[in-house]
Amino acid sequence: MAYRILEEECTACGLCADACPSGAITEDGEVFVIDADACDDCGSCVDECVNEAIVEA
Repeated sequence: MAYRILEEECTACGLCADACPSGAITEDGEVFVIDADACDDCGSCVDECVNEAIVEA
């Protein structure tokens, strides 16, 4: 199952994008988003998010 970023919780720090080995996380305006098709469900981004803004989709 892919993950998604809760827009209201994201502070656009970029830690999740840096941690993503598949490059599925990109900046979209003032927040980051996860491309569900590119996400390999590894959970690396969840571990890096200090705001707990990443949840299962």
